[in-house]
Amino acid sequence: MVRSLLLSLLGVLALCSLSTASVEAIEECPERILGNERRRACPRKCQHDKECGSKRQCLCDGQCGLSCVAPGRTCPWPLPPGKNFDVALLSPSPSFSALLEVRCKPGYTMPNRLDATIRRCQGDRQWSGDEPVCTASTDEGLAAEPTLLPEVPCSLPDDELLSVQGSTVVGSTIHYICASGSVLVGHSDNICHENQTWQYPHPICHRVSCPPPKEVDRGHLVAVQRTEYEVGDTIYYLCKKSFLLDGPNQVTCLPNGTWSAEPACRARCPIPAQRSRVIVGGVKHWPYDLTDGLVAHGENVTFFCKHPDKLCSFTATEVCVDGQLTPPSCYLDPTWLQFKLFPHRLVSEIDACDPADLQ
Repeated sequence: MVRSLLLSLLGVLALCSLSTASVEAIEECPERILGNERRRACPRKCQHDKECGSKRQCLCDGQCGLSCVAPGRTCPWPLPPGKNFDVALLSPSPSFSALLEVRCKPGYTMPNRLDATIRRCQGDRQWSGDEPVCTASTDEGLAAEPTLLPEVPCSLPDDELLSVQGSTVVGSTIHYICASGSVLVGHSDNICHENQTWQYPHPICHRVSCPPPKEVDRGHLVAVQRTEYEVGDTIYYLCKKSFLLDGPNQVTCLPNGTWSAEPACRARCPIPAQRSRVIVGGVKHWPYDLTDGLVAHGENVTFFCKHPDKLCSFTATEVCVDGQLTPPSCYLDPTWLQFKLFPHRLVSEIDACDPADLQ
């Protein structure tokens, strides 16, 4: 019952510390006296939000009192499994003023004889209090195990884009993660040495952005005009009438600072045949039967060519490339007289050559 009441009171105090507009929170916040909470330095002292930077607020930071802290900054989480104890996060996220419970496993207690304690995420991105030590409980008359001294953690960087996973105590390894839209520059893992220094300098989270997309000839961009775009932003492309989009109509800003594609608007091609049928889309057509006598960019057009020695035909295929479609060298368009007087002898109407004749 006593422990439950203690946990409830600590939870109320943590919630109060998140609002400087509350008179009660200011009155209950202690003066800047370091004591019960182990830390190296306190953030800047304050009385009002206006005394802090644009991304910081004047909040109650435990034994540091009212301080300029970034409420969105997180403490290391998840923490590695503890020796003889379990850790549970009591808040939705490990951000400033979040609470976690450290509970000894059955048969173990802390030096103060309690089997649980609450730690709070401080403005220096460390969990309040000492690193927990749970030792085996002993019956009266038996010698207790020696109490281990708590370890001092290594300090964490003051970077709002950088999150940390793991423990910061001596000998532990942490893993750095950058917020979405930024990339890690430096080592992604680090080790806390015995002198409370890190093996490597802390990495930096570098924000990534894409430059304005290139304008597309014969088309339009559908996007909000900006000098730079964030990772994940999308823009759309539209082509003018009679032009075909070559590529996706939607592109995205990638984590490497480039766009996922560079679409283009391609022109249709006139078919360079007047008096001979061609094959488009697997169907035999007269060129004038196609819409405007044009085919789209990337479309295949198959022409009929006459065998140089025999009265038979074979086919050759060309592709439309941005308004250019060149007939194959073997193709010869029939004359007007051939078209009018001998339509049944047009190259596209005679029998196909035997494969052996083409070898």
